[in-house]
Amino acid sequence: MKVQSAMKLRLPRSVDRKHALLVSAAATALLMFVGTAAQAADAPNAPLATITVQPGANNAASAYDGVVEAVRQTVVAAQVQGAIIELNAKVGERVKAGQVLLRIDARAADQNVAANDAQVQAARAQLDVAAKDFDRQKQLFQKAYISAAALERAESQFKSTQAQVNAQIAQTNAARAQTGFNVIRAPYAGVVSEVPVTLGDMAMPGRALITLYDPAQLRVTASVPQSALSSVNAAQNARAEIPGLANAPQQITPTRTQVLPTVDAATHTSQIRLDLPSELAGLTPGMFARVWLASSGAAGASTKISVPTSAIVRRAEMTGLYVLNANGQPLLRQVRIGRADGANVEVLSGLMAGDKVATDPQAAMRVR
Repeated sequence: MKVQSAMKLRLPRSVDRKHALLVSAAATALLMFVGTAAQAADAPNAPLATITVQPGANNAASAYDGVVEAVRQTVVAAQVQGAIIELNAKVGERVKAGQVLLRIDARAADQNVAANDAQVQAARAQLDVAAKDFDRQKQLFQKAYISAAALERAESQFKSTQAQVNAQIAQTNAARAQTGFNVIRAPYAGVVSEVPVTLGDMAMPGRALITLYDPAQLRVTASVPQSALSSVNAAQNARAEIPGLANAPQQITPTRTQVLPTVDAATHTSQIRLDLPSELAGLTPGMFARVWLASSGAAGASTKISVPTSAIVRRAEMTGLYVLNANGQPLLRQVRIGRADGANVEVLSGLMAGDKVATDPQAAMRVR
Protein backbone atom coordinates (compact mmCIF):
# COMPACT_ATOMS: atom_id res chain seq x y z
CA MET A 1 0.00 0.00 0.00
CA LYS A 2 1.40 3.40 -1.00
CA VAL A 3 0.73 6.43 1.11
CA GLN A 4 1.65 9.93 0.13
CA SER A 5 4.42 11.27 2.33
CA ALA A 6 3.35 14.90 2.15
CA MET A 7 0.10 16.72 2.53
CA LYS A 8 -0.53 20.30 1.63
CA LEU A 9 -2.74 22.22 4.02
CA ARG A 10 -4.28 25.51 3.13
CA LEU A 11 -5.00 27.57 6.17
CA PRO A 12 -6.93 30.79 6.28
CA ARG A 13 -4.93 33.87 7.05
CA SER A 14 -6.87 34.29 10.31
CA VAL A 15 -5.16 31.24 11.80
CA ASP A 16 -1.98 32.18 13.54
CA ARG A 17 1.33 30.43 13.27
CA LYS A 18 0.88 28.43 16.54
CA HIS A 19 -2.31 26.78 15.36
CA ALA A 20 -0.69 26.02 12.03
CA LEU A 21 2.12 24.12 13.73
CA LEU A 22 -0.35 22.06 15.76
CA VAL A 23 -2.36 21.10 12.70
CA SER A 24 0.82 20.19 10.81
CA ALA A 25 1.98 17.89 13.70
CA ALA A 26 -1.39 16.13 13.81
CA ALA A 27 -1.27 15.52 10.08
CA THR A 28 2.21 14.03 10.34
CA ALA A 29 1.14 11.66 13.16
CA LEU A 30 -1.85 10.54 11.08
CA LEU A 31 0.39 9.71 8.15
CA MET A 32 2.74 7.66 10.39
CA PHE A 33 -0.19 5.68 11.89
CA VAL A 34 -1.60 4.88 8.45
CA GLY A 35 1.80 3.69 7.27
CA THR A 36 2.27 1.42 10.31
CA ALA A 37 -1.18 -0.08 9.89
CA ALA A 38 -0.48 -0.74 6.25
CA GLN A 39 2.77 -2.53 7.09
CA ALA A 40 1.02 -4.64 9.77
CA ALA A 41 -1.71 -5.57 7.29
CA ASP A 42 0.86 -6.61 4.70
CA ALA A 43 2.86 -8.70 7.29
CA PRO A 44 1.88 -12.39 7.62
CA ASN A 45 0.06 -13.57 10.81
CA ALA A 46 2.24 -15.24 13.49
CA PRO A 47 1.51 -18.95 14.05
CA LEU A 48 -0.99 -19.62 16.83
CA ALA A 49 0.28 -21.70 19.77
CA THR A 50 -1.93 -24.77 20.27
CA ILE A 51 -1.92 -28.11 22.03
CA THR A 52 -3.58 -31.37 21.09
CA VAL A 53 -5.77 -32.74 23.84
CA GLN A 54 -4.59 -36.12 25.12
CA PRO A 55 -6.55 -38.20 27.65
CA GLY A 56 -4.85 -39.06 30.93
CA ALA A 57 -5.39 -41.52 33.73
CA ASN A 58 -8.08 -40.74 36.28
CA ASN A 59 -8.63 -42.44 39.61
CA ALA A 60 -12.27 -41.34 39.80
CA ALA A 61 -11.68 -39.56 43.09
CA SER A 62 -14.61 -38.06 44.96
CA ALA A 63 -14.38 -35.15 47.39
CA TYR A 64 -16.27 -34.79 50.67
CA ASP A 65 -16.31 -31.68 52.82
CA GLY A 66 -14.71 -32.02 56.21
CA VAL A 67 -13.22 -30.03 59.05
CA VAL A 68 -9.90 -29.99 60.90
CA GLU A 69 -10.21 -31.23 64.48
CA ALA A 70 -7.85 -31.61 67.40
CA VAL A 71 -7.25 -35.17 68.52
CA ARG A 72 -6.52 -33.89 72.03
CA GLN A 73 -8.54 -30.86 73.10
CA THR A 74 -9.33 -30.00 76.71
CA VAL A 75 -11.83 -27.64 78.29
CA VAL A 76 -10.49 -26.73 81.73
CA ALA A 77 -13.39 -25.98 84.10
CA ALA A 78 -13.50 -24.63 87.64
CA GLN A 79 -13.86 -27.04 90.55
CA VAL A 80 -14.30 -24.44 93.27
CA GLN A 81 -16.07 -21.12 93.64
CA GLY A 82 -14.21 -17.84 93.82
CA ALA A 83 -13.16 -14.68 92.04
CA ILE A 84 -10.47 -14.86 89.34
CA ILE A 85 -7.53 -12.85 90.68
CA GLU A 86 -4.87 -13.79 88.08
CA LEU A 87 -5.21 -14.60 84.38
CA ASN A 88 -2.05 -15.49 82.44
CA ALA A 89 -3.52 -17.25 79.39
CA LYS A 90 -4.17 -15.53 76.05
CA VAL A 91 -5.86 -16.88 72.95
CA GLY A 92 -3.29 -18.25 70.49
CA GLU A 93 -0.54 -18.48 73.09
CA ARG A 94 1.58 -21.62 73.38
CA VAL A 95 1.84 -22.95 76.93
CA LYS A 96 3.99 -25.60 78.58
CA ALA A 97 2.82 -28.53 80.65
CA GLY A 98 2.23 -27.45 84.25
CA GLN A 99 2.30 -23.73 83.45
CA VAL A 100 0.02 -21.61 85.68
CA LEU A 101 -2.82 -20.28 83.53
CA LEU A 102 -5.26 -18.88 86.09
CA ARG A 103 -5.67 -18.34 89.83
CA ILE A 104 -8.88 -18.23 91.85
CA ASP A 105 -9.15 -16.39 95.18
CA ALA A 106 -8.11 -18.98 97.79
CA ARG A 107 -8.34 -16.95 101.01
CA ALA A 108 -11.44 -18.77 102.22
CA ALA A 109 -9.89 -22.14 101.42
CA ASP A 110 -6.69 -21.19 103.28
CA GLN A 111 -8.69 -20.21 106.34
CA ASN A 112 -10.52 -23.53 106.17
CA VAL A 113 -7.21 -25.38 106.11
CA ALA A 114 -5.98 -23.40 109.12
CA ALA A 115 -9.16 -24.21 111.04
CA ASN A 116 -8.81 -27.90 110.28
CA ASP A 117 -5.18 -27.87 111.39
CA ALA A 118 -6.26 -26.42 114.74
CA GLN A 119 -8.93 -29.10 115.13
CA VAL A 120 -6.32 -31.79 114.42
CA GLN A 121 -4.08 -30.40 117.15
CA ALA A 122 -6.99 -30.36 119.63
CA ALA A 123 -7.94 -33.93 118.74
CA ARG A 124 -4.34 -35.09 119.21
CA ALA A 125 -4.25 -33.47 122.65
CA GLN A 126 -7.42 -35.35 123.61
CA LEU A 127 -5.85 -38.52 122.22
CA ASP A 128 -2.83 -38.07 124.50
CA VAL A 129 -5.10 -37.71 127.53
CA ALA A 130 -7.11 -40.78 126.51
CA ALA A 131 -3.95 -42.82 125.93
CA LYS A 132 -2.54 -41.96 129.38
CA ASP A 133 -5.86 -42.70 131.06
CA PHE A 134 -6.06 -46.05 129.31
CA ASP A 135 -2.53 -46.94 130.52
CA ARG A 136 -3.46 -46.10 134.13
CA GLN A 137 -6.64 -48.16 133.89
CA LYS A 138 -4.64 -51.15 132.68
CA GLN A 139 -2.25 -50.86 135.62
CA LEU A 140 -5.16 -50.63 138.06
CA PHE A 141 -6.84 -53.61 136.46
CA GLN A 142 -3.67 -55.68 136.84
CA LYS A 143 -3.71 -54.91 140.61
CA ALA A 144 -7.41 -55.77 140.76
CA TYR A 145 -8.34 -52.25 141.84
CA ILE A 146 -10.95 -51.78 139.06
CA SER A 147 -13.34 -54.07 137.26
CA ALA A 148 -13.06 -55.31 133.70
CA ALA A 149 -15.96 -53.05 132.69
CA ALA A 150 -14.04 -49.95 133.76
CA LEU A 151 -11.05 -51.07 131.67
CA GLU A 152 -13.25 -51.63 128.66
CA ARG A 153 -14.73 -48.15 129.00
CA ALA A 154 -11.25 -46.62 129.10
CA GLU A 155 -10.20 -48.64 126.02
CA SER A 156 -13.34 -47.57 124.14
CA GLN A 157 -12.67 -43.91 124.97
CA PHE A 158 -9.09 -44.21 123.69
CA LYS A 159 -10.15 -45.80 120.39
CA SER A 160 -12.92 -43.24 119.87
CA THR A 161 -10.49 -40.36 120.39
CA GLN A 162 -8.00 -41.96 117.99
CA ALA A 163 -10.71 -42.29 115.32
CA GLN A 164 -11.60 -38.62 115.77
CA VAL A 165 -7.97 -37.65 115.19
CA ASN A 166 -7.83 -39.70 111.99
CA ALA A 167 -11.06 -38.08 110.78
CA GLN A 168 -9.72 -34.60 111.48
CA ILE A 169 -6.49 -35.39 109.62
CA ALA A 170 -8.45 -36.66 106.60
CA GLN A 171 -10.64 -33.57 106.61
CA THR A 172 -7.58 -31.34 106.76
CA ASN A 173 -5.98 -33.14 103.83
CA ALA A 174 -9.19 -32.72 101.81
CA ALA A 175 -9.26 -29.00 102.58
CA ARG A 176 -5.60 -28.68 101.63
CA ALA A 177 -6.27 -30.52 98.36
CA GLN A 178 -9.09 -28.10 97.57
CA THR A 179 -6.67 -25.20 97.78
CA GLY A 180 -4.91 -26.76 94.78
CA PHE A 181 -8.11 -26.36 92.77
CA ASN A 182 -7.68 -22.59 93.00
CA VAL A 183 -4.63 -22.77 90.74
CA ILE A 184 -5.33 -23.81 87.12
CA ARG A 185 -2.34 -25.34 85.33
CA ALA A 186 -1.91 -26.54 81.75
CA PRO A 187 -2.43 -30.31 81.63
CA TYR A 188 -0.05 -30.63 78.65
CA ALA A 189 1.90 -28.47 76.21
CA GLY A 190 -0.49 -26.91 73.72
CA VAL A 191 -2.13 -23.81 72.30
CA VAL A 192 -4.84 -21.81 74.06
CA SER A 193 -7.84 -21.61 71.73
CA GLU A 194 -10.46 -19.94 73.94
CA VAL A 195 -10.57 -17.92 77.17
CA PRO A 196 -14.24 -17.15 77.95
CA VAL A 197 -13.52 -15.38 81.28
CA THR A 198 -11.80 -12.16 82.28
CA LEU A 199 -9.99 -10.94 85.36
CA GLY A 200 -12.43 -10.47 88.23
CA ASP A 201 -15.09 -12.88 86.96
CA MET A 202 -16.65 -15.31 89.41
CA ALA A 203 -15.63 -18.92 88.83
CA MET A 204 -18.27 -21.50 89.60
CA PRO A 205 -17.92 -25.32 89.72
CA GLY A 206 -18.34 -26.62 86.19
CA ARG A 207 -17.84 -23.26 84.44
CA ALA A 208 -15.41 -23.41 81.48
CA LEU A 209 -12.33 -21.29 82.07
CA ILE A 210 -9.80 -22.13 79.34
CA THR A 211 -9.77 -24.33 76.23
CA LEU A 212 -6.50 -25.60 74.78
CA TYR A 213 -5.44 -28.21 72.21
CA ASP A 214 -2.34 -30.07 71.15
CA PRO A 215 -1.18 -28.69 67.75
CA ALA A 216 0.92 -31.78 67.05
CA GLN A 217 -2.15 -34.05 66.92
CA LEU A 218 -4.71 -32.85 64.37
CA ARG A 219 -7.02 -34.72 62.03
CA VAL A 220 -9.60 -34.18 59.30
CA THR A 221 -13.10 -35.54 59.90
CA ALA A 222 -15.71 -35.90 57.15
CA SER A 223 -19.07 -37.61 56.74
CA VAL A 224 -19.09 -40.04 53.80
CA PRO A 225 -22.15 -41.84 52.43
CA GLN A 226 -22.29 -45.50 53.25
CA SER A 227 -22.54 -46.39 49.54
CA ALA A 228 -19.28 -44.56 48.80
CA LEU A 229 -17.38 -46.33 51.58
CA SER A 230 -18.45 -49.72 50.25
CA SER A 231 -16.74 -49.13 46.88
CA VAL A 232 -13.39 -47.75 48.10
CA ASN A 233 -10.55 -48.86 50.27
CA ALA A 234 -10.47 -45.86 52.55
CA ALA A 235 -7.39 -47.02 54.45
CA GLN A 236 -5.26 -46.91 51.27
CA ASN A 237 -6.87 -44.33 48.97
CA ALA A 238 -7.92 -41.53 51.33
CA ARG A 239 -6.21 -38.17 50.93
CA ALA A 240 -6.76 -34.82 52.65
CA GLU A 241 -6.83 -31.35 51.15
CA ILE A 242 -6.83 -28.06 53.06
CA PRO A 243 -7.47 -25.17 50.64
CA GLY A 244 -6.90 -22.43 53.20
CA LEU A 245 -3.46 -23.65 54.26
CA ALA A 246 -0.61 -21.77 52.58
CA ASN A 247 2.39 -23.69 51.19
CA ALA A 248 0.59 -26.99 51.73
CA PRO A 249 0.67 -29.87 49.22
CA GLN A 250 -2.36 -30.31 47.00
CA GLN A 251 -3.13 -33.65 48.63
CA ILE A 252 -1.85 -34.71 52.04
CA THR A 253 -1.19 -38.34 52.83
CA PRO A 254 -2.53 -39.09 56.31
CA THR A 255 -0.50 -40.93 58.91
CA ARG A 256 -3.55 -43.00 59.88
CA THR A 257 -7.05 -43.47 58.49
CA GLN A 258 -9.99 -44.57 60.59
CA VAL A 259 -13.58 -45.25 59.55
CA LEU A 260 -15.91 -45.25 62.54
CA PRO A 261 -17.99 -48.45 62.80
CA THR A 262 -21.23 -46.49 63.27
CA VAL A 263 -23.70 -45.16 60.70
CA ASP A 264 -25.98 -42.16 61.19
CA ALA A 265 -29.53 -43.42 60.78
CA ALA A 266 -30.78 -40.02 59.56
CA THR A 267 -28.16 -39.32 56.88
CA HIS A 268 -26.82 -42.87 56.26
CA THR A 269 -23.26 -41.58 56.51
CA SER A 270 -20.21 -42.71 58.42
CA GLN A 271 -17.39 -40.59 59.75
CA ILE A 272 -13.89 -40.99 58.37
CA ARG A 273 -10.92 -39.57 60.24
CA LEU A 274 -7.54 -38.79 58.69
CA ASP A 275 -4.68 -38.07 61.09
CA LEU A 276 -2.48 -35.29 59.67
CA PRO A 277 1.32 -35.08 59.82
CA SER A 278 2.66 -32.96 62.66
CA GLU A 279 4.96 -30.87 60.42
CA LEU A 280 2.11 -28.90 58.80
CA ALA A 281 2.50 -25.27 59.90
CA GLY A 282 -0.41 -22.88 60.32
CA LEU A 283 -3.02 -25.59 60.80
CA THR A 284 -5.72 -24.88 63.38
CA PRO A 285 -8.93 -26.69 64.41
CA GLY A 286 -12.04 -25.54 62.58
CA MET A 287 -10.39 -25.01 59.18
CA PHE A 288 -12.26 -26.21 56.10
CA ALA A 289 -10.90 -29.39 54.54
CA ARG A 290 -11.75 -31.99 51.90
CA VAL A 291 -11.36 -35.74 51.97
CA TRP A 292 -10.61 -37.35 48.60
CA LEU A 293 -11.50 -41.01 48.14
CA ALA A 294 -10.34 -42.80 45.01
CA SER A 295 -12.07 -45.96 43.80
CA SER A 296 -9.87 -49.03 44.00
CA GLY A 297 -9.56 -51.65 41.29
CA ALA A 298 -9.91 -51.48 37.52
CA ALA A 299 -13.61 -50.79 37.70
CA GLY A 300 -12.91 -47.30 39.01
CA ALA A 301 -10.28 -46.46 36.38
CA SER A 302 -11.24 -43.91 33.73
CA THR A 303 -9.69 -41.12 31.67
CA LYS A 304 -9.65 -37.38 32.12
CA ILE A 305 -8.86 -34.42 29.89
CA SER A 306 -6.77 -31.55 31.19
CA VAL A 307 -5.70 -28.26 29.61
CA PRO A 308 -3.45 -25.44 30.82
CA THR A 309 -5.16 -23.01 33.13
CA SER A 310 -3.96 -20.10 30.99
CA ALA A 311 -6.11 -21.37 28.08
CA ILE A 312 -9.37 -20.92 29.99
CA VAL A 313 -11.57 -17.98 28.91
CA ARG A 314 -14.08 -16.58 31.42
CA ARG A 315 -16.74 -14.16 30.27
CA ALA A 316 -19.45 -13.41 32.81
CA GLU A 317 -21.01 -16.82 33.62
CA MET A 318 -19.48 -18.57 30.59
CA THR A 319 -16.28 -20.64 30.73
CA GLY A 320 -14.77 -21.64 27.41
CA LEU A 321 -11.77 -22.53 25.26
CA TYR A 322 -10.63 -21.50 21.78
CA VAL A 323 -10.74 -24.75 19.77
CA LEU A 324 -9.50 -24.95 16.16
CA ASN A 325 -12.03 -26.11 13.57
CA ALA A 326 -11.33 -28.11 10.41
CA ASN A 327 -10.06 -24.98 8.64
CA GLY A 328 -7.69 -24.12 11.47
CA GLN A 329 -9.70 -21.17 12.73
CA PRO A 330 -10.07 -20.80 16.51
CA LEU A 331 -13.68 -20.80 17.70
CA LEU A 332 -14.81 -20.16 21.26
CA ARG A 333 -16.42 -23.27 22.74
CA GLN A 334 -18.15 -23.45 26.12
CA VAL A 335 -16.81 -26.13 28.47
CA ARG A 336 -17.32 -27.25 32.06
CA ILE A 337 -14.18 -27.46 34.14
CA GLY A 338 -13.43 -29.39 37.30
CA ARG A 339 -10.62 -29.55 39.81
CA ALA A 340 -7.35 -27.68 39.21
CA ASP A 341 -4.11 -29.63 39.52
CA GLY A 342 -1.11 -27.33 39.49
CA ALA A 343 -0.86 -25.51 36.13
CA ASN A 344 -3.59 -27.66 34.54
CA VAL A 345 -7.33 -27.87 35.03
CA GLU A 346 -9.61 -30.80 34.31
CA VAL A 347 -12.27 -30.40 31.59
CA LEU A 348 -15.40 -32.35 32.47
CA SER A 349 -17.40 -31.70 29.30
CA GLY A 350 -17.21 -29.81 26.00
CA LEU A 351 -13.85 -31.16 24.85
CA MET A 352 -12.75 -34.40 23.22
CA ALA A 353 -9.44 -36.15 22.81
CA GLY A 354 -7.67 -34.96 19.66
CA ASP A 355 -9.09 -31.42 19.70
CA LYS A 356 -6.60 -28.60 19.21
CA VAL A 357 -6.83 -25.87 21.84
CA ALA A 358 -5.23 -22.44 21.63
CA THR A 359 -3.07 -21.83 24.67
CA ASP A 360 -3.12 -18.04 24.22
CA PRO A 361 -6.77 -16.82 24.22
CA GLN A 362 -5.75 -13.21 23.44
CA ALA A 363 -3.90 -14.24 20.30
CA ALA A 364 -6.72 -16.58 19.24
CA MET A 365 -9.27 -13.79 19.62
CA ARG A 366 -7.36 -11.62 17.09
CA VAL A 367 -7.26 -14.35 14.44
CA ARG A 368 -9.89 -13.87 11.71
